[in-house]
Amino acid sequence: MGQALYRKYRSKSLGEIVGQEHITTTLEHALKSGKISHAYLFTGPRGVGKTSIARILAHEINQLPYEDDQSHIDIIEIDAASNNGVEDVRDLREKVYVAPALAKYKVYIIDEVHMLSKPAFNALLKTLEEPPAHAVFILATTEMHKLPATIVSRTQRFVFRPIEADKAVAHLREIATAEKIDASDEALRLIASHGGGSFRDSISLLDQAGSRGGSVDAEAIENLLGIPSETAITTLLTALQTGSSDISGTAKQLAAMYEQGYQASAIAKRLSAQIRQQIIEQTLPIALPVATDLLTKLLEVPIAHDPERYLEIILLAAIPVSAVTAAKPAAPQPDPTPAAAPKPKAAAKPAASSADTPAKTKAAESAATPEKPAAKKPAAGTAALDAASWQAVLNQLKSRHNTLYGLARMAQPTFPAPGQLELTFAFAFHQKRLADAKNRQLVIDAVVAVTGQPVEIICSVDPSLKSRAPEINEPLPDLAPPAEQSPAPAGNPLENISNIFGGAELLDS
Repeated sequence: MGQALYRKYRSKSLGEIVGQEHITTTLEHALKSGKISHAYLFTGPRGVGKTSIARILAHEINQLPYEDDQSHIDIIEIDAASNNGVEDVRDLREKVYVAPALAKYKVYIIDEVHMLSKPAFNALLKTLEEPPAHAVFILATTEMHKLPATIVSRTQRFVFRPIEADKAVAHLREIATAEKIDASDEALRLIASHGGGSFRDSISLLDQAGSRGGSVDAEAIENLLGIPSETAITTLLTALQTGSSDISGTAKQLAAMYEQGYQASAIAKRLSAQIRQQIIEQTLPIALPVATDLLTKLLEVPIAHDPERYLEIILLAAIPVSAVTAAKPAAPQPDPTPAAAPKPKAAAKPAASSADTPAKTKAAESAATPEKPAAKKPAAGTAALDAASWQAVLNQLKSRHNTLYGLARMAQPTFPAPGQLELTFAFAFHQKRLADAKNRQLVIDAVVAVTGQPVEIICSVDPSLKSRAPEINEPLPDLAPPAEQSPAPAGNPLENISNIFGGAELLDS
């Protein structure tokens, strides 16, 4: 029977440990100086080397060679998950005072120590308070918060970190080369990403992929894990971010992914990962509140009563309204310029008498055809901008720049002087985005479209608005245009979703 790769390539010395140099350097220095502690506590995620370093340290303390498949009488490993009772710890207390048989120290490695019962912890505490000189305890756990503070305070604590992606890929490449596994760099990066910083999980997945035979590429790993491809996820996000696809296209794409065997939870996880990466890289093309709301709902997909339908609903609801209405043929718009009224036919006039003077004739003509007053355009900088017209400005942004609309509606507008608009945000991130020259100009253009006048925009931050965020973020009602200019109704997005899925009943929320 072949040996699993994660066991075959387990480190045999502190110098071989990858990704935990901040721990191995400290331990190596302590060993050289002879400063051995009576108790160590290793905490951190699974598969990052806690047990491996514990075994290596136990052998190094006793100056013994370390082989993974060999045991030593004075190095005792205890699994707290199955030996967590007070009687197990009392048995340990009785035996710990017995001198080591062959080595200098008797070393106890207690794995998953957080699984001990409260009485067992109390019994262990007595031993840690007054240990015999020949005893060393190495405690390991993935859930340090479950340990009593009295236990933690009597140990030297070392915090293990998840393995960095680049180091994980490099280590996987070394193993793949040694095992003659033809794996692409993209496949190794996907393996390391799925491992989540765990060497053991990543190496086990490489072992499984290599046993399939042939070359290992990203598509093979995606099929092995049952996760959708990055291309499919990118296409799905494009519909949400740019409105390039209508809601029926999004529904069809999801249905195709379900037919290929992808679970809704796996799709939601990859969507969340890609959105999160865009937030980190500051390349998010949708408003941050929309993204955070979507991320929150994606977390609920695995526990939903019907995950597939729930994922469809939250994605369809996240499509910008502009994308929904753009898919419909636009109704012909009435000409906003009123048609010129037909000139009335002049009534037959009796012949003017010789007594009529030119001045009298001119006065009569002036009375019959009144002169139109010239339209006077207000001077720049005197735009009548107030709360009502600001809502109209938001509607302009919503119809043309949906992402900027989501950002602008989070601001609290004030109007310090004619021709001035101050937008106050609760967070500096949002203030910085709208203060960008391009975004600022788009808002000015929307103000001009509504009021006919340019405006000076001031962007500021007021952290006290955080407590009023729900009030500020309330969606603003669309202002209906004049009756003679009203476009055809865009329709309720929920009704559009209902039409796609066959006339489902709509419930009031």
